[in-house]
Amino acid sequence: MTIRLANPSDLPALARAFSAYRVFYGQPDQPEEAQAFLRERMERSESVVFIAVDNDRIAGFTQLYPSFTSVGMRPIWILNDLYVYEDYRKQGVAQALIEAVLEYSRQTGRKKVALATAYDNVQAQRLYERIGFVRDPFYNYEILTEHHAHT
Repeated sequence: MTIRLANPSDLPALARAFSAYRVFYGQPDQPEEAQAFLRERMERSESVVFIAVDNDRIAGFTQLYPSFTSVGMRPIWILNDLYVYEDYRKQGVAQALIEAVLEYSRQTGRKKVALATAYDNVQAQRLYERIGFVRDPFYNYEILTEHHAHT
């Protein structure tokens, strides 16, 4: 298993994984749209994607978005997406992806890596806490400002 940064040649396989990730969260399977979305993020340098590769097959991925902490006055990474295909789960793939992210964060001089996960995703919460993530004292709120059939 190799963990590396994704590049444009990875887009077709990465888009399938990204679409599967979205299906996990109740969205429709849209690999073509996923590929366009990921291509745009790459071309605009708006995200960083790490992939776990096993025998030329993507086993999982994680996507980071750059952001800032105003209180800390420093850049941070938002670990927005983490997905491992079902047949690769419980084999250390997610942990290896996160460890690559943490090393990348140190190398890029970021103050921290922040993430959010669903309240009922207990397995992911356990992994994050085992690695050293600490639940913050804030509540997350959101409101939709754009109306689509699938948001």
